Amino acid sequence: MRFSQLDRILTLKKNDSIEAVKCLSLSEEYLQDHFPRFPIMPGVLMVESMFQTSMWLLRASDEFRHSTVVLRQTKSLTFRDFVQPGNSLKVTAKIKSVKDSLTTLQVNGTIDGNPSVKGRLVLDTYNLCEREGVDPAVDGYMNRQFRVKFRQLCSQMDKDIQAELMPKTPIEILGPVSS
Repeated sequence: MRFSQLDRILTLKKNDSIEAVKCLSLSEEYLQDHFPRFPIMPGVLMVESMFQTSMWLLRASDEFRHSTVVLRQTKSLTFRDFVQPGNSLKVTAKIKSVKDSLTTLQVNGTIDGNPSVKGRLVLDTYNLCEREGVDPAVDGYMNRQFRVKFRQLCSQMDKDIQAELMPKTPIEILGPVSS
């Protein structure tokens, strides 16, 4: 099961920062059990929203060269407020340091400008063919799927900004096929 914990990317500056938003609605399946009379977004899904926001920043910054981005560590996480149906969790992430394949980011989640969650995340980027010995075609397939999702998340951004952020696929680089 995949939880898409972002609805759209608001801004993105490669190798620097990103802003994204998750609009929580009562139709989220997990809210039926968490909690029936007081539905709130689980803290682990708030962290997942921060991870996914950070992941998109790293993917866009390295032109989707790595198929895999994993969360290695959380640091100094603090939760200050609940995210309830009808709230929009605005997540910001800023790169603090990069060492080899590890990137440390400062992340914040706010509701109407008020702090809800904050901390630091350490993410690791790599290709499966390098660490797991799988066929490189698997990495290519995954990256194509991530590009499609990225385009969807950025669809409401200015078209010129979108063009800057979207990596060129081999077909786009070669241009149209002539007959």
